[in-house]
Amino acid sequence: MPISGLEGLARGGKALYGAPLGILMLEARFPRIAGDMGNATTWPFPVLFRVVRGASPERVVLKGARGLLPDFIAAARDLVDLGAEAITTNCGFLSLFQRELAAAAGVPVATSSLLQVAWVQATLPPGKRVGVITVSAATLTPAHLDAAGVPPDTPLVGTEDGREFFRVLILAEKQDMDIALAREDIVAAGRTLLARHPEVGAIVLECTNMPPYAAALQAELGLPVYDIYSMICWFHAGLRPRAFR
Repeated sequence: MPISGLEGLARGGKALYGAPLGILMLEARFPRIAGDMGNATTWPFPVLFRVVRGASPERVVLKGARGLLPDFIAAARDLVDLGAEAITTNCGFLSLFQRELAAAAGVPVATSSLLQVAWVQATLPPGKRVGVITVSAATLTPAHLDAAGVPPDTPLVGTEDGREFFRVLILAEKQDMDIALAREDIVAAGRTLLARHPEVGAIVLECTNMPPYAAALQAELGLPVYDIYSMICWFHAGLRPRAFR
């Protein structure tokens, strides 16, 4: 009997093993609580992180990530060299780079939670639509939506009018955050979305820092809520399908 139950031929070729998903991270200092994409405890599987230097939330969200594509491509290739078999990012606004990153990385790439919108829409009954909550409605442009396959008339609201979430993540990049206030900002955005668009039958959260508040939002609105966590768990399931025995 083989020692430790191991047998067969082991194959190499990577620097790291057991973490097939690579995450491209913005360079930020705000708190990443459990549920946030940048908190390793969020994931039920190992992941590889790579911070893209100079890619601040302000530069990516408010300034269209201008000039950063080469940096993201280089970081994605680094992750693939380490052993990543698929790549994602921790900002939904990076949908702008979906085609270019997929072409350059040579592995499956899912840049944005917005990629789920078309899937979720297909599940809804006639007359219902997907609504989007984004960190910044003012700068989520038709180009961002088009790159993710999202119809340009999709109902959406931002968090710019909130007291904590937008201020901490984008404006001030503070190192302290009032979690209760941030949660209320997301829930309030959801209420506004439904008040403006009663036809909304499910919600997709664009921002990868919003999953900690998804349960509270779903409880408040009584609608399905999808986010980067739901999408990446699906994405990873294809990389490591469950073996039924």
